[in-house]
Amino acid sequence: MKPAREHSARPPRPPRPTVPPGEVRLIGGQWKRSKLPVPDAPGLRPTPDRVRETLFNWLGQDLSGWRVLDAFAGTGALGFEAASRGAAASTLLEQDSRLVAGLLAVQQRLGASAVTVLRADALAWMSRAPRASFELVLLDPPFDGGLAAPALTAAAPLVAERGFVYLESAAAEAARACPAGLEPFRELKAGAVMARLFRRTP
Repeated sequence: MKPAREHSARPPRPPRPTVPPGEVRLIGGQWKRSKLPVPDAPGLRPTPDRVRETLFNWLGQDLSGWRVLDAFAGTGALGFEAASRGAAASTLLEQDSRLVAGLLAVQQRLGASAVTVLRADALAWMSRAPRASFELVLLDPPFDGGLAAPALTAAAPLVAERGFVYLESAAAEAARACPAGLEPFRELKAGAVMARLFRRTP
């Protein structure tokens, strides 16, 4: 009789790396279903469709006449979504030159005259921007940069009365502090993402 073969336990499979999708689609407005490319860049993580849909439900869908700042634009999903829904001016800030080139290409393809793309450090740019110059500031900084709290503080003075600041951050490290002049308005947790909307107090 042959001796029983010893079976060694298989080593656990390493987790699959998180790979960004190759593209995302705008979900509302005049450019609904338009595709935005998502390059494989470090820290780039487009806002999930469900979260974007919820955000613009909170805001009321129609942003006609609004001035919008997308301070960490990345793919531009938030800033272009706002322009698609009628924003009069949507300013997109991005520091990575490759992403800036992609944003400019999308702007040209869509004929998005209301969209301005700037290569800039978001915190430095916001520190110099005029107070009360936006109805909506969108903040989706890299999750591993510790930028959520300082970005929220920098954005607070830029919002006009009754305007909004949206902050997306890692749920595990979501800061609960609310800068002076803002009040919590809505909140959503979607997996590892915490989405919060603040409103400028009168």
